[in-house]
Amino acid sequence: MQLKQILLTALLSAGIGSAQAQAIDTVVNKISDQPFDVSFQVPDGNYRVTVTVGNKKKAAQTVVRAESRRHYFDLIATKKNKFETVTFVVNKHNPQIDSNTRVGLKPREWTYKNWDDSLTITFAGPMPACQSIHIEPASDVTTVFLCGNSTVVDQENEPWASWGQMVTRWFDDKVAIANYAESGLSCASFLSQRRLDKILTQLKKGDYVIVEFGHNDEKEKAPGSGAWYSYSRNLKIFADRVKAASGIIIFCTPTARRAFNPDHKTNRNTHGDYPDAMRAVAQREGVQVIELTPMTTSLYEAMGEEGSKKALVHYPANTFPGQTDAKADNTHFNPFGAWEVAKMVVMGLKHMWSPLAEHLRSDWQDFNPAQPDDPDRFVWHMSGGTNMTKPDGN
Repeated sequence: MQLKQILLTALLSAGIGSAQAQAIDTVVNKISDQPFDVSFQVPDGNYRVTVTVGNKKKAAQTVVRAESRRHYFDLIATKKNKFETVTFVVNKHNPQIDSNTRVGLKPREWTYKNWDDSLTITFAGPMPACQSIHIEPASDVTTVFLCGNSTVVDQENEPWASWGQMVTRWFDDKVAIANYAESGLSCASFLSQRRLDKILTQLKKGDYVIVEFGHNDEKEKAPGSGAWYSYSRNLKIFADRVKAASGIIIFCTPTARRAFNPDHKTNRNTHGDYPDAMRAVAQREGVQVIELTPMTTSLYEAMGEEGSKKALVHYPANTFPGQTDAKADNTHFNPFGAWEVAKMVVMGLKHMWSPLAEHLRSDWQDFNPAQPDDPDRFVWHMSGGTNMTKPDGN
């Protein structure tokens, strides 16, 4: 799927080190039968984005996303010469930490919209249309930084998806989600790539850092590795550094892999001691925990051994362009599965009485993973190209 891009350069003041974005107003007046992007070159930070969708001459059906497929608004239908305006907050960041240091991105990330110098708004759907965009710096919001692996990252391409790019859908314009996760990372590699260093240059008092690791940590076999050794030590490093910066840290136990027992009814734990090790560190360090391991297990068991494939990248050959073989991935979510896990994260925040839950949108409805949504009624409009290469990690 080819994307047409409009590049609009924001006005910046003074030099690079002190650049501050100004408010931007632009008339786009575009309608298409294909997704399209509108990009603004701006410094790192949070931006309140107000878009008016619709078209003077045609009816439109528009989905609004940003950066690497972060989902903000479901299908908005507008009649000819009718418009609707929505507002949301987008976090933009690049790899630069200071004049001498950068985040150690993987080569595949070099072209990701999440890490470039632009803030990109995507319009998707059957007939996307954008009339105008207003962007202004948003210094009055709470930022939620996400640390994790392929189950958290903003997946750049279809059909892969993760909860980090779906949870944006549920928050109002007082919360910004800043996703620093990447496929294949463990606690150790996230830290060694200086991603937490970058976060701490952006974090302000009262911001949140949500941490989900385990899938890749459990494959590390070097001396000193293991749930009760390097994994536990590194989780404590996250907690110590975030607290020292006056941030609020939350742990998520790792999402379960789809791995049914011989009874074909129950899903087995493939994570060994890692969830318990995270809980133990959390108890010692006074960190709250969102229990994604049991919640995703409940989801799989409620959907059943066969039905649960609809939450993951299980597709017969030729489902997507360039897909020559069948996909049967029991770790990585498709958009429906990511949508369900994002709801679990929100429920976890509600159960711990997090102030973040005060900023849920008015259409939020509480969710029980043992009573999942119907995957056959879930509609996802693609907004990027397809890439059938399995993400790093498992």
